[in-house]
Amino acid sequence: MENKIITSNRKAFHEYTVSDRYEAGLVLTGTEVKAARAGKVNLNDGWVAIDDYGEAYLHDAHIAKYSHGSHMNHVEVRPRKLLLNRKELAKLAELTEEKGYTIIPLKMYFLGQHIKLEIGVAKGKKLHDKRDSAAAKEATRSIQRAMKHRH
Repeated sequence: MENKIITSNRKAFHEYTVSDRYEAGLVLTGTEVKAARAGKVNLNDGWVAIDDYGEAYLHDAHIAKYSHGSHMNHVEVRPRKLLLNRKELAKLAELTEEKGYTIIPLKMYFLGQHIKLEIGVAKGKKLHDKRDSAAAKEATRSIQRAMKHRH
């Protein structure tokens, strides 16, 4: 099956160090799916929380109103339930109890006709970590450029 990426959270890899990744389904309304097909999704401020009942919810992700929707259009920012199996939910709950770890959305994509969300367990980077990773990325780019001009 082909994965058509709707949006990705590029800011996540700058702000966090991502360790584990999981694929989750999303419970969406019809107008949310249509807006997602149009690419009107922003995950930059999003985060995932596991409630007292052991269910995961995506918070602060913005799905813009569907342009051809009626008065029954969806609320742009609301908690959206994630579909994960029980073992994954237990593992995520255990990991986020550790100090400094959080769950963030990484990308949203179509898998066949279903919308999936890739989430990651992440730890926030300090300023010097961000500088180090930026320097390493720039060094890799310059090496790639030099190799390209050499051939």
